[in-house]
Amino acid sequence: MHTEEITIDSITKIEGSASLKVVLEDNQVKELEFIIQDYRRFYTEGVKGKPMVAVPSFLSRICGTCSVAHLFCALEAIEKSQGITLSDQTKLLRRLTYDGLMIRDHALHLYFFVLPDLLGIDSILEIPDDTTSPGGQALHDAFDIKRTGNNLSVAMAGAAIHAPLPTVGGFLKLPDPAGFPDLIRQLEDIRPKVIRGIRMFADWKETMIRNSDYLCLRNDRQYDFIEGEIINTNGKRVKEEEFHSFLKSVVIPYSQAEGYVFSDTHEDFLVGSLARINLNRDLLNSRTAADLVEILKMFPSNNVFHNNLAQAIEILQCVDDALDILRMIKINDEKPVHVPVKAGIGVGVIEAPRGILYHMAEVNGQGMISNYDVIVPTAQNQINIENDLKKYFNENLSKDRGEMRLEAEKIIRAYDPCMSCATNFLNIEWIER
Repeated sequence: MHTEEITIDSITKIEGSASLKVVLEDNQVKELEFIIQDYRRFYTEGVKGKPMVAVPSFLSRICGTCSVAHLFCALEAIEKSQGITLSDQTKLLRRLTYDGLMIRDHALHLYFFVLPDLLGIDSILEIPDDTTSPGGQALHDAFDIKRTGNNLSVAMAGAAIHAPLPTVGGFLKLPDPAGFPDLIRQLEDIRPKVIRGIRMFADWKETMIRNSDYLCLRNDRQYDFIEGEIINTNGKRVKEEEFHSFLKSVVIPYSQAEGYVFSDTHEDFLVGSLARINLNRDLLNSRTAADLVEILKMFPSNNVFHNNLAQAIEILQCVDDALDILRMIKINDEKPVHVPVKAGIGVGVIEAPRGILYHMAEVNGQGMISNYDVIVPTAQNQINIENDLKKYFNENLSKDRGEMRLEAEKIIRAYDPCMSCATNFLNIEWIER
């Protein structure tokens, strides 16, 4: 019997810390552990007893890079617990803020983490500082794209990270429409650069095929990250408030985050941009769809590396969505919606950059948080990542071990995992496997 162990102590170019351990026995994967190493931080315990209006800002600290996602999900949960109905203007301003988040967050992952894989180099530090090479051009494009996403979020919400202006029921301060023409100019300026990036990722031949199930929000009116019902590949629809019961948590003893499977079938699933483009590509902005006719024929796709391409497409979607809103919105002076405080439970479900994000807020009659729960996308993807890796290793055991390590890291990076987000749980359901 021949036993061999492949270990990656630290997986690079991801959010947070993770490692991988693979035990091979007689040319088969006997054991594979994808280990999330960031320790639990117990945010859901920390908000108990706090005023509900203070909680969204606190919970945005779960993650810096996608703080707006946690902020908006917490706001939705609390607003639903209080029966608050948002104005159309607030919804549009949140969409604009969110477009900014997606533009800059996807650009960070694609151009700073994945681009080295595409170019066959170790890091962006090896890319020449000019625009004469594909890598140099892409990197210069990346800074412009990311800056524009930041500027859009700052204009709408006061900051790109831990935005101070969105609050329960609306915004503490409204944006100045005098700045909208310049934002429109910036968005139009980066648009051809975004399309150049899409074509670059579409041409990348990296492949890892596995027939995963896909899960995302769908709003039948438009491509939406904030409002909708949860759907899966088979067309099953789940209301936001039922999402928690739709999933079954699985304790992974070697990881700091539990995983999730469907409660009825116990199957794994994938969330994120690939799921969204697979299931919602018919809802893309008309201008986005018109410019990407041939590339969109690549979807639906079961190639996990197309999650990168899907993110690139979503950048263009958000650029075009923001342009449409900025050209039509008229800012009216309005205050956040206030209602009498009441006891209640609210659920917020939105699409974070990496997939479905769930917040549940239970508020008592004094407006204090009595219970809170969070489910993040990377925890939902953990089991799917492990199963992708098992398939890869079993099919490629004849390859050089160094090559296998690199390919395993590429597969993990394709999911754009956020390990620090995935470690905020406290209530554990122990399941014997």
